[in-house]
Amino acid sequence: MTEEQTKMTWLDTPDPQKFINNAAKFNDLMMMYRCAIREVQTKLEVLDDEFSVEYKRNPISFIKTRIKKPESIYRKLQKLGYDFTAENIQEYLNDVAGVRVVCAFIDDIYTVANLIAGQDDIKVLKVKDYIKNPKSNGYRSYHMIVEIPVFFSKGKTPMRVELQIRTNGMDFWATLEHQLRYKKGIEDLPGYDEISAELLRSAQAVIETDNEMQRIKDKIGMFHDI
Repeated sequence: MTEEQTKMTWLDTPDPQKFINNAAKFNDLMMMYRCAIREVQTKLEVLDDEFSVEYKRNPISFIKTRIKKPESIYRKLQKLGYDFTAENIQEYLNDVAGVRVVCAFIDDIYTVANLIAGQDDIKVLKVKDYIKNPKSNGYRSYHMIVEIPVFFSKGKTPMRVELQIRTNGMDFWATLEHQLRYKKGIEDLPGYDEISAELLRSAQAVIETDNEMQRIKDKIGMFHDI
């Protein structure tokens, strides 16, 4: 976290000593979230390696990770009506630590999700299936909030991580749609409704492609163990 970000996030802290203590707690907590991400990422990489050996293919195309930015954390806590403290971050936010898992095929998404959920040291807290039930804008992905134990010098601490599991096509569309819709401020343009409709049509095209690739994979699977 840069000095400028620290000033932004703790702007409403008038007491210098409180500022120092809160900043230290915040940095410690972000370190804990980074460790939680590594734990989840390692589990995913182990599963992918096993598939490579046992089934001669990799269900996971790639993995991306991120820690929510301090200003985003601040805004979300404000929206929920909570003060910006390390305790409130850990108690009320589920998506500070994020892992995006991009798979080749639709059925790989559910395979990965089930394998993660089946591990005895992981607790699944919440699931949102935006593949079977897409958002109105066309967004599709499989979301899981999981809790995983992370071992520190002070002992074991359960940490929450958000997993987003999707296909390459879903990830391609969601990434570009986010840039167009939110980064460029298209909601203020006169033709916003038409643009939204075009984005939805492009999402439907991706859905058709994903489904077609899944059907081809299933057909090949009748003759080959893949």
